[in-house]
Amino acid sequence: MINFKFQPDTYFSEEVSSALLVKLNFPESTWGEQISIYAHRLDYSIQLEAVDFYGNEYMLYPSKIEEPLNLEDLIYLIEGMQVNQDELEGKMELVLDGIPEATSTYYPDLEKYFDEKRKSFGLE
Repeated sequence: MINFKFQPDTYFSEEVSSALLVKLNFPESTWGEQISIYAHRLDYSIQLEAVDFYGNEYMLYPSKIEEPLNLEDLIYLIEGMQVNQDELEGKMELVLDGIPEATSTYYPDLEKYFDEKRKSFGLE
């Protein structure tokens, strides 16, 4: 059973102020897009950022948090992620088709959640 209320204590250590939270792979998309979501400690908040190979800008909701997200909120963040259409000039526009494959060292049930969701839609 997936624990949607699971919340890591922190994303950071004393020496580390940036962390890779999630790696997403969209195998059904035209280019097999891969997106990484990072957390950066800034003063007393955590800034979230999504990065891909093509330099597209993503809109994340929320993009700034006070404490680590629980799994349910992280899933909403991933599923609500959008390419910023205002920043596309000269960049390759991505179409995020399908349901992503996801991995995370901070959220052990994330991969299981998306694997189950992919299977329920006939994607393997």
